[in-house]
Amino acid sequence: MRNLGGMMKKVQEMQSQMEAMQTEMASRHFSATSGGGAVSVTVTGKGRVVSVSITQDIVDPKDIETLEDLIQLAVNNAKDEADKALAQEMSKLTGGLPLPSGMKLPF
Repeated sequence: MRNLGGMMKKVQEMQSQMEAMQTEMASRHFSATSGGGAVSVTVTGKGRVVSVSITQDIVDPKDIETLEDLIQLAVNNAKDEADKALAQEMSKLTGGLPLPSGMKLPF
């Protein structure tokens, strides 16, 4: 029984650390650019877009598709950076142990 109590305490500690990490990640910003810096996007660690910047010279009313592609690329790259940082933080919490296949944190 003592072992179960100790395990429950460890789970509660890990949950508390996880909540703190999630709060910290939500406040961090990750940026990426595309088109040689023509499009810049910043997202939070939770993946919310905080800002989008587009240089005037990339805007061509006759070629909106290119602009759309550059925005999409910059958003995806910024999100990838946030995901990478989250994975690193999770690795610290789990001691480098991989999560079971299909299990993604935060839950």
